[in-house]
Amino acid sequence: MLQKLARIGAAALAVAVAGVGTPALAQQKGGAINVATIGEPNTLDPMVAAGDLLGMITQHFYETLYTFDKNWALTPLLAETLPQISDGGKIYTIPLRQGVTFHNGKAMTAQDVVASLKRWTELASRGKLVADNIAAIEATDDKTVKITLKAPFAPLTALLAFNNSAAVIMPADKMENPIKEVIGTGPYQLKERKPDQYIQLTRFDGYKQRQGEPDGFGGARKQYLDEIRFVPVPDANTRVEGALAGQFDFADLIPVEAFDRLKGQAKTEPVLMQGFGWPMFIMNNKQGMMTSKDMRKAVQAALNAEDMLAAAFGKPEFYKLDGAMYPEGYAWRSDAGIKAYNQGDADKAKALAKTAKYDGAPIRILTSRQYEFHYKMAQVAAEYLKAAGLKVDLQVVDWATLVQRRAEPALWDIFITHSPFLAEPALIAPLPDSYPGWWASEAKNKLLLALNAESDEKKRVAIFADLQKLIFEEVPFYKVGDFAALSAKAPRLSGYTASPWPYFWNASLKP
Repeated sequence: MLQKLARIGAAALAVAVAGVGTPALAQQKGGAINVATIGEPNTLDPMVAAGDLLGMITQHFYETLYTFDKNWALTPLLAETLPQISDGGKIYTIPLRQGVTFHNGKAMTAQDVVASLKRWTELASRGKLVADNIAAIEATDDKTVKITLKAPFAPLTALLAFNNSAAVIMPADKMENPIKEVIGTGPYQLKERKPDQYIQLTRFDGYKQRQGEPDGFGGARKQYLDEIRFVPVPDANTRVEGALAGQFDFADLIPVEAFDRLKGQAKTEPVLMQGFGWPMFIMNNKQGMMTSKDMRKAVQAALNAEDMLAAAFGKPEFYKLDGAMYPEGYAWRSDAGIKAYNQGDADKAKALAKTAKYDGAPIRILTSRQYEFHYKMAQVAAEYLKAAGLKVDLQVVDWATLVQRRAEPALWDIFITHSPFLAEPALIAPLPDSYPGWWASEAKNKLLLALNAESDEKKRVAIFADLQKLIFEEVPFYKVGDFAALSAKAPRLSGYTASPWPYFWNASLKP
């Protein structure tokens, strides 16, 4: 069922760059690449933190039981097959691939998987989403893991597949918190990390890839490159200039206005992903002025999404004005509640703020210039809020600091982030109570419980429409619109497939 919904959504994604997604006929081993990222991750443990930067890097050395293929259908990774589901959706039996070894040379066993999944339910925001519904996680033998649920939970396999707040598999004896050793099963292993300089990965010669051909995040993960070096480059323009100079083989998430500069260059070329995802303003539902629904609705009424998108992305071909949680082409698409989107109504915002007993304190907005479009949207939002009589304290920090601060409810009122469109709504970051923003509405939890327990496709789509309507009514966050993402890659980098979370297994360097 989830596989079918994922395939419907995959049609919404388009890629524009010469040669991307078409591996060379005869790729060669060897060489090292430099990848410019938007900054430095605050940890290398993908369970304890969420974020695209963290998932992008750690997916090269940590792996999950399942992942997504090129059509966003679920596919096995460390598991041998998709789970065998029985007892009305309450028992998941997971056969494991054999011959998989960790980077320390030890064989992966069912005991490692059980320990990893238990750690995930205790530490990871998405693991906590299902933790209370798990009756047992156990190894039935060295090759098989069984998860027993108290009630059916339709998104479980998708949660186990997601690389963000991820259910990665670690050795059972290497699970400290914080972790002391980074040991996974992936095609690359951590060699050295120098904070604010680089994260150096090298090929893991003991890696056992799946049989067959590459298939999105699934299928074979071929190890052509000797080394991948992730280099934090917080300034977006520096990433552009480094790509143009040939300093970086790949530069992630650069301003879309650089698209024309990248075309026709000898040392770099644009990678544009249409319909990539959606920026959002997350409200603090736990502490401070945004705990008032009227105050959140005042912000909703004040903001003009079209002006924010235009400032952030420039040309209309790089963005779309759309308040729905999913764009056209996805099964989850609904127009429920979207009349509340893109109001730009200062008078209405003033009236709502008055009802909320707004006392003139500044609204603390956290943003970062490492994602330049976040910063530009924040600037425009600040002006619309000021026009509605609201004071604003725009706090511009590096991304690692933003991630740290957003975990402390006393430190902010709104922060800005973004997400790709995901095949399963349960993966949407701000829905769990535990995600910063802490939307713990009784009505939301009732709908989420119904969505997660339902197995019928049409019924799940209808429930999600009700959930989207509630999002507009309670305003835990504000979707700005849809956007295209621009990156840059060197023409010599062959076999790279464009992705929301760039990966470099299967990629090689042309001779």
